[in-house]
Amino acid sequence: MANYYGITNEKEFFSIVKASERVVCHFYRNNWPCKVMDKHMNILAKQHLETRFVKIHAEKSPYLSEKLRIVVLPTLALVKNAKVDDYVVGFDELGGTDGFSTEELEERLAKAQVIIFDGESSLNPSRSKAQTKRSVRQSSNADSSDSE
Repeated sequence: MANYYGITNEKEFFSIVKASERVVCHFYRNNWPCKVMDKHMNILAKQHLETRFVKIHAEKSPYLSEKLRIVVLPTLALVKNAKVDDYVVGFDELGGTDGFSTEELEERLAKAQVIIFDGESSLNPSRSKAQTKRSVRQSSNADSSDSE
């Protein structure tokens, strides 16, 4: 089974939501912003097997889009225990541009508790460690300048 895949109808959406504890559903259409979100969803789906990642074409699912009040695309519906618990609407929460990182989206999904995230990105753990080392060096430099 694919980690991130398209669903074709609303009935399939409801059966996935009922069968899964956590679901991230990307409501999309074929435009650039949705393709950007798609790229990040593909990456996260491979890293977070505890969550189902799916996408549905919003314009081909008018009932579901209306029921969930999907207006802006892309929108991620964040589902926990068969209920839509939260949304990521457009890119506003991700810096407001299409240049956001996968890690930023990962942190947002973790905040909503639809993925399990221990605070260090599963995508690039060495990045976090390098930043920590750098800040330690900076603080030791600050200490040495205080002693002079």
